[in-house]
Amino acid sequence: MGLAAIFLACSFVAIWISSPANAQSPPAPLLPPSPAPAPAPHFVNLADLLSVAGPFHTFLNYLEQTQVIQTFQNQANNTKQGITIFVPKDSAFSSLKKTTFSNLTKDQLKTLLLYHALPKFYSLSEFNNLSALNPVSTFAGGAYTLNLTDNSGLIHVASTWSNSKISSSVYTTPPVAVYEVDKVLLPVAIFSTNPPLAPAPAPAPETTKPSDLAPSSRSGTGSAPKSSESSTTENSAYSISINLFSYFVMASSSLLMLML
Repeated sequence: MGLAAIFLACSFVAIWISSPANAQSPPAPLLPPSPAPAPAPHFVNLADLLSVAGPFHTFLNYLEQTQVIQTFQNQANNTKQGITIFVPKDSAFSSLKKTTFSNLTKDQLKTLLLYHALPKFYSLSEFNNLSALNPVSTFAGGAYTLNLTDNSGLIHVASTWSNSKISSSVYTTPPVAVYEVDKVLLPVAIFSTNPPLAPAPAPAPETTKPSDLAPSSRSGTGSAPKSSESSTTENSAYSISINLFSYFVMASSSLLMLML
């Protein structure tokens, strides 16, 4: 009985050790580290950009008055297409008569501002191909189109009443492109005739230089110039004196000869 009990006990231990539940499991495989989350996209603040560049104060003021700045900002932040904006300098607005813009309705002014943007990002190198698609639709839509030309890097943006030139690149990082133009874009749908230019500023008054012949203002140190009449009188008196002296010399010589 003793041997049988020992044999049964050893058999039980061997079965327990070899059971799958008690077998040593292999180590878990190493998993690669999770990738870091992608950085949030960088959005340029258009109002801040236009406030420090240019100067574009007139254009920016109109954008804020009509809330078109928010339309442009939403296009830049929330779409894959991006936006391209043509921004006239302050001098471009001041070159036109003030009533050109003050007589516009709020809707007309808003449409005019939308007319200065394309609903897609375009780098400078893309304008050559874009010009083949003329006329190009703007943010204003409908008949508000532009004609673009690229002549060896000199890019013109033409509207009905103005042929503006891109004079510099203000910001060109997708999805936002901002280009400075030298003229306001003027569509015929808003302006039935060519808007008049602002009147030229009045010339500055000319300052009269004092004459060199003016008498000196310091008393006792200056004298008036001699007149021509005074000079003539002095010359005549001098000639008479010379003639009298010559006559006296001749008379004296004749008298001496008679005495001899």
